[in-house]
Amino acid sequence: MFGKKKSSPQIDKEQLELIENAQKRIKQKKRLYVHFVLFLIGAIFLIVANTVIGIGKDVTLFGKEWFLFAILLWLFFFLYHLFNVFVTHKFIGKAWEKQQLEKLVAKQKDRIEKIKQDLVKEETVLAKSEVYNKTKNINKKQSTLTIIAAAAENNAIGKDNQLIWHLSDDLKRFKALTSGHHIIMGRKTFESFPKPLPNRTHVVITRQANYQAPDGVIIVNSLEDALDASKSDKQPFIIGGGQIYKQAMGIADKIELTRVHSTFEADAFFPEIDFNVWKETNNVFHKKDSDNEFDFSFLTYERK
Repeated sequence: MFGKKKSSPQIDKEQLELIENAQKRIKQKKRLYVHFVLFLIGAIFLIVANTVIGIGKDVTLFGKEWFLFAILLWLFFFLYHLFNVFVTHKFIGKAWEKQQLEKLVAKQKDRIEKIKQDLVKEETVLAKSEVYNKTKNINKKQSTLTIIAAAAENNAIGKDNQLIWHLSDDLKRFKALTSGHHIIMGRKTFESFPKPLPNRTHVVITRQANYQAPDGVIIVNSLEDALDASKSDKQPFIIGGGQIYKQAMGIADKIELTRVHSTFEADAFFPEIDFNVWKETNNVFHKKDSDNEFDFSFLTYERK
């Protein structure tokens, strides 16, 4: 607006000197070219003026026509000019140009380094800003995704969409851990329940279009959508079946596993636990009794 001056581009003295030197060299070569043309025209004019027109025809120096000495003198000045433009410049100017180029390169390196340092400073300021921290907190993971399952020594978890053992303590533990939370499952697992489990939000993954479920049951088409539907829960649980467990192994934070110390025939299996990824943080062994027909252990794994 009014009174505001346009900002002029900044240029280093070294860069300016280099540009001025280049312009000077161009002018020198142009002047040398003009000098050469004038010398040729002038020499022809002197010869014509003396021999054809007769100007100074009787004037001689050392027995020679005067124009020969004039042409030789002019040739001397031209050769001196040529020497200054190419020979003197070669001995003096090139070294100076090289020095200027080295200065320029060093200057640009310093500028690049300064830009890098400024970027680091800006990032630090940004990291301390309220907006950045607010965005960071929003993007920060707010929940712990837990896989909960009961699996035999051979990783069997079920057959014909039914459990293949009865462990009263395991069912009590499942209820205690999952109550009040979202439980994510595949369609077949959901259909294995006589009715939705109380005090839990059911999220059912199915590829079936228009799948009908009781009120309050959330129907989604993928594990990603199931997690999105459970984002308000600080600890949603993956409860099966085998394919859903397999998909969740790469993103879960914790595994609550009841290991049944026996092997069974089954058509659904829990995925192998990679101990390079998971570490065992809790292990409680229980012997079989009247309420639990097999020995079992409550195991907890957390991602390393």
